[in-house]
Amino acid sequence: LPSQAQTTSDGTYVIKEDRVIDLRSGVEWLRCSVGQRYADGACTGEVLRLTQEEAAEAIRVANTELGGIWRLPTRDELEFLICETCDAPKIDKAAFPGTVSEPYWTGQKNWISPKNIWSVNFMTGHSYGRFFPYQRLAVRLVRDR
Repeated sequence: LPSQAQTTSDGTYVIKEDRVIDLRSGVEWLRCSVGQRYADGACTGEVLRLTQEEAAEAIRVANTELGGIWRLPTRDELEFLICETCDAPKIDKAAFPGTVSEPYWTGQKNWISPKNIWSVNFMTGHSYGRFFPYQRLAVRLVRDR
């Protein structure tokens, strides 16, 4: 039997197998970070830390294997996932199991310092616009619904 979609108690997310729909921003997330596999409510395997160039390749693979148009999130979309009251990682761990307590890439350049790209740190809950594209950060993919 296919599993039913489940809405979180606060009504923020609809969870269905390996996907999460954020009802606030309307986007669909992969529950696992790039490098992990989803099975039975858990994300297993190693979270990959990718450069922006490697993230672009991961997106090409996701678009082929999963269908749809996956991408890196905007800063706002990724900040929506921050759970201020959660222990690190500062995210809903039921919706996003296996998240690492460290920065994740966005696809957004820092307009003040265009050589740098925004990240959102799930250890602190803060966003930083100081990473260079060649640095290696965790990645979670999103797509518009």
